This record gives sequence, C-alpha cells and structure tokens, in this order.
Amino acid sequence: MLKQIKYISLIAVLISAASFAQERTKDTLDSEVVNVVKPYTPTVADAFKIKETPVLDDDVNTTKKEIKYNIFSIPVASTFTPAKGKAATVNKVKPIKLYDNYASLGVGTYTTILGEVYLNHELGRGENVGGYFTHHSSSGGIDGVLLDDDFIDTKLHVNYSQRLRDLSWTLEGGGLYQKYNWYGLPKPYFDATTADTLDVGHQFYGGNVGAKIKLYDYLIKDASVRYRRFGDNQGSGENRFVLKGTADVPIQDELISTELTIDYINGSFSRNFYTDSKINYGNVSFGIAPSYQLTQDDLTLNLGVNLVYKNNTGDFGSSKLHIYPNITASFRIIDELMIAFGGLEGGLKQNSYYDFAQENSFVSPTLYISPTDQKYNLSVGLKGKLSNSISYSVGGYYMNENDKALYTSNPVFVEATEDYQYGNSFGIVHDDVKTFSFVGELNVDVNRNFKLGAKAEYFSYSSNSEAEAWNLPDLKASLFMDYQIDENWFAGAGLFYVGERKDQFLQYSYIQDITSIQETVTLDSYFDANAHVGYRFDDQLSFYAKANNIADKTYQRWINTPVQGIQFLVGATYQFDF
Repeated sequence: MLKQIKYISLIAVLISAASFAQERTKDTLDSEVVNVVKPYTPTVADAFKIKETPVLDDDVNTTKKEIKYNIFSIPVASTFTPAKGKAATVNKVKPIKLYDNYASLGVGTYTTILGEVYLNHELGRGENVGGYFTHHSSSGGIDGVLLDDDFIDTKLHVNYSQRLRDLSWTLEGGGLYQKYNWYGLPKPYFDATTADTLDVGHQFYGGNVGAKIKLYDYLIKDASVRYRRFGDNQGSGENRFVLKGTADVPIQDELISTELTIDYINGSFSRNFYTDSKINYGNVSFGIAPSYQLTQDDLTLNLGVNLVYKNNTGDFGSSKLHIYPNITASFRIIDELMIAFGGLEGGLKQNSYYDFAQENSFVSPTLYISPTDQKYNLSVGLKGKLSNSISYSVGGYYMNENDKALYTSNPVFVEATEDYQYGNSFGIVHDDVKTFSFVGELNVDVNRNFKLGAKAEYFSYSSNSEAEAWNLPDLKASLFMDYQIDENWFAGAGLFYVGERKDQFLQYSYIQDITSIQETVTLDSYFDANAHVGYRFDDQLSFYAKANNIADKTYQRWINTPVQGIQFLVGATYQFDF
C-alpha cells in the first residue's frame, strides 16, 4: 500500500512539473498534441495476493464456550528408588588359543598304533622351521588269511622357510619306510602247506629333497624343484626329478600366464614277472603351457594350449610331441547362486613306481611303467549356492586316455620261484580307455558347529584291448559329518560306498604244456562306516575314540585281499608352543 502511495505522489509531481514547463514555454513554442502509445506491461508490483482467510461478515458470530478441566488428585506413598542406568554388555566368546605344534598317539585293536607329530617354530621375523612325523602300523590278524598281513607306514618331513620383502622361499626334505605283505593267496588253490614256505614281506624305502620360491611383483611368479629316490627290498629303484615354474609373459600390453615343466624319471626292476630279464624304464618330458584369461561381465574364459615333448630313455616307448587343449570357462548365471562351468583339457601324466605303490601296496616289483596320454577331458556342469549355508556342484565328464594304467591280478605261475608269483600280487596293464562320468556334490554348513557333505560319482568305461577296465568301480559315494556338540565334546562320521569292480584270475605255465585258466571275477561292492567322538579337556589336551569298518565286513578292496574287520582305537592329542 505504501508503494502505491509513493508511485501516485511521483506521478503528481511529474504532472505539475510538466504543466509548469508548458507555461514557461507558452510564449515561444507553438502548442501541439503528441499522443504516446505504449503497451501495458504488468509488473510484479501490480499483482496482489488474495487473503487466504476472508473476513466474515455474518450477522451472527458464535463464541466458543470456555471449558475448565479438573483432576481428582490423591497422594500415594512410594518407597521405589530408581537405580542408575548401566550400559548393556555383550557376552564375549572366549577366543580360541591356537598352537603351532601338536602330538597325537592312539592305540587300538589288531595291535594298531597311530602316531603323529607336527612342529613349527618361528626362529625370527619371517623365518620358520618345522616338519611332521607320522606312523601307522598293525600286527594284522585278519580272519581266514593264510599269510602275514601286518603293515608299517612311517613318513618324515622337515622344512625351513623364510619370507623377505620381495620373495619367500622354502627348503624341504623327507623320507619314508613302509612294509606290506602279499597275503592275498588264492584259495582253495593253495593251503597252509604252501603258505608256510613263503616270505611275502615287501618293504619300500624312499627319500626326497626340494625347494620352492615365490616372487612378488616380478614376471616370474614362482618355481619349484623336487628330487625323489624310491626303492624296495627286491632290488627295484627309481629316480624322479621335477622342475616347475610359472611366469607372466607380456605380449602387446597383455599378460600371458605360462607354465614350464621338466619331468625326468628313470627306474629299473631286477627282473620281469616270468624271467630274470631286467626291466628298464624312463623318459624326460618338456612342457610349456601358455594361457590367456579373458574376463567380461559374468564370463571368465581361459584360452590356452599345452605342448609336451616326451623323449623316451627306457627300453620301450617312443619320443613324441604332444599337443593338448587347455580351455576352461565359467559364467555366472545368477550371481553366486548358479555358475556354469566347462572345459576341454589334456596332458601327459607321468606314472611312477612310487605312485603305484602308494595306491596299491600289493604291486609286484615287475611293472612296465610308461606315461598316460590323456588326449582330452571334456567337462560341463553347474555349481553355486542354494543358500548361505548350502553349496552344490554337478557335472558331466568325458575323458579319452591312451596307455591308461590298470591294476590286474598277476597270474598263478606254475614255475614260481618268487614269493609274489602265486596269484597274490598285482601288475599293470596299459590300454586305451574312454570314461564317461557324472559327479554330484552337496555341502551344508548349518552353523559353525555342524557340517555335512555328500558326494556321488557314476562311471562308465570303454576299453580297447582289455576285456574290462580292470579294478575301476562303476559307482562311488561318500558322506561325512562333523559336529561340535558343546564347548568340550565333538563328534564326526564318514560313510563310503564303492561299487562293483572286475578283475581276472589266471593260471599260467611258461614251460609245461598245460591249459591256462582264465576267469573274469566280479568283486562285490562294499560299504564302510567310520565314526569318532572326542572330549576337549582344555585348550591343549583332548581325548578321542574311533571306530572303523563299523559294519564288520571283511570286504575285498582288491581280489583275495580282505581288510580288517571292525576296529577300535583310543588316543589323545596335545597342542603346545615352544
């Protein structure tokens, strides 16, 4: 309103001034009429806001009545005194003390002794020395066995490591002593009379030295070297030297991960199964496997090739260059819930007397050993998580192998002069085998105290020269469980199932003109259940009890070699620091 009054006053002054000016110039200027035309341009000042609350002009205005509130107050005596508030506290779990060393000892039925010691000591910052010692032995006593079935398995390993700013390295060495028996004398072809004339003990000796180095921020990432000597009390001996290294090779601003391998093996047996002719075997292989990884969104693809040149140095085999695919891929279909994977891989697998003896302790010292040419292994499957506590994996595999090593029962040799020539030992035959398999696995971590896992595998084989894929099962399954009952008690169990296998029984004469006996034998499937329970006395000392082969089935893992029945073992474990 004040602005409007101000504008009106200003206009009046301008009009008066204009009139005064006209009177002053009337005598000298002629009068003219000038019309000024200007369009109206409103401004903000010309607008006014309508009042939101209009003024009421009613004839009758009602007046609100005044209301008074009263309370009926009665004094109440109280002795309550509020306590001072305290902040809520969280019950802290006592941290578990971790020790660097432990020793365990157990004894059980069949005069079984199970011992284990693991040591690790820090000499200084980044400098450690350690090792382990294991011993497992039994005096035997399997029902129905005509020969000694005791065994000893002792291993020792020591290491020294140091971690520096740019690299870390380790020196290690070890040895082993093992004793087994060829106790699988076939009945009723032989009886106690023959058994009393045999000494079927077979002892293994071995030692190894090696070194590892790992580099940080270098093109060469790591390297390792190992030498192993292995032999037995039958005049056998084997030397193996393996050198491996990985490096990142830059090519046009891209890094190609490359693995280099040199694998040398040389060994001999004092005779073959039938004659006194010596067996010599050996080869050296040179491998290079470059690989390039491509990552895009949810896809990870590794493209590579594996080149291996094998130079034969033994009595049999040939030198050859092998080219294998090395392709793997994974694709996240639904984050971590479902991941598809697949691959096409291959390689030259170096077989050795050491590996065969560790897998089948009843092999004879008369093996023809050569590497297995795995032309390709095709895989495809899914893996992921059904929830935070449940993970799964399913997959199908198709593998094509040349010169695959198959265990088969050695024949009953009529002109036997050695203790392993009575059908109680195993040899090796090589054949081209194609394998189709399907694998499913499920792991459940209900909580920190309970874990459950299951795995099932189905196999189908196609052999080329041999009648069967000897001693390879058609089905394998396993189930394990670990349960931390409370702060002190813990328990666990393991169930294993192995399906049917096929082997052969042979009788052969090298001199006599007799009809050879050859039969295909089907080994029954078997089920093995193991369980253990333990009590943790304190942070350092705990006690345990184990039961193996609970079903008390003297099944045969290999033909004519039944295992021990139900076994019980009790022991204690002590953890400590130096």
